[in-house]
Amino acid sequence: MAAGAVRAGLGLAGAGRLLGKRMEGMVSPAWARCLFTRSRIPDSVFQPRPGDHEKYGGDPEQPHKIHVITRIKSVVGRPYWEKKIVRDLGLDKAHQPRLHKNIPSVNSRLKVIKHLIRIKPLKLPYGLPTEEEIPGTFLARNGELVIKRRLKPVEQKEIES
Repeated sequence: MAAGAVRAGLGLAGAGRLLGKRMEGMVSPAWARCLFTRSRIPDSVFQPRPGDHEKYGGDPEQPHKIHVITRIKSVVGRPYWEKKIVRDLGLDKAHQPRLHKNIPSVNSRLKVIKHLIRIKPLKLPYGLPTEEEIPGTFLARNGELVIKRRLKPVEQKEIES
């Protein structure tokens, strides 16, 4: 409708009058760009507060290295950029945990879809698994990487008679 007003020769001010009182003060077409782009959340919202580390059991000096990310809400009806981030991070199926590094490039994408996911740190109570132990590992619900250790047979010594 506004484009038709501009073509009709009314100019941008005339286009604002056609759209109603809400648009009277808008002279620049830049206002339309903010309607169709992702929201701009200030960084102060994501800055850690002093009580957060005690509340969530984290250590600011040594942050965890790997996130366990689980999608807990549907992406139906969500904007295309949120769907793309969910697909790129491998969170297509709900309630299926995925592991991602705790790095700024991943964290910036997680901020955009934080309302759709649950993030937990990966806990390694038994340390990192070796190559032989990898097939016997699984991820518990509380974010712990559990290693099922297989018993190895004891080598029997030969009996000399």
